[in-house]
Amino acid sequence: MSANLDAGREFLRHTVATLAYRGGKTLRDAPASFATFRAGTSSRTPVEIVAHLGDLLAWAASLAEGKHEWKNAPPGEWDAEVDRFFARLRRFDDILASELPLGGPIERLFQGPVADALTHVGQLAMLRRLAGVPIKGENYFKAEIQAGRVGPEQPPPPFEFD
Repeated sequence: MSANLDAGREFLRHTVATLAYRGGKTLRDAPASFATFRAGTSSRTPVEIVAHLGDLLAWAASLAEGKHEWKNAPPGEWDAEVDRFFARLRRFDDILASELPLGGPIERLFQGPVADALTHVGQLAMLRRLAGVPIKGENYFKAEIQAGRVGPEQPPPPFEFD
């Protein structure tokens, strides 16, 4: 692999770890009622968004393997969807961490599924606030995010806003 590809892959892995950190924060300690909260008649519920996140990350893994497989999975129970989100993050990160050639440009992997997933994590944070169970803001620049740490267990925030 070239140094450029290594740097790009590592940056994308850091982005995936950032997605795990921020996603974990929005999903952690959400009350059971949050899963089905609806901000409007045509809006997705949080569990539908988390299911979509799992679909996006499965798609990201398939693209990274040189396939283009999209599967729209129906939403399951909240805990199962949260587990699927982190499992799909792990699968995608494992592909990025491997020596195998990627099936698509890193930039496109970012601009498609990864950027979309970051958007949806932001939606979940906003929905937490609308549902009356907001997460605290934090200085994410100081967060201890590292490539490869893509599970639900994340370090505590070093600095949160009141």
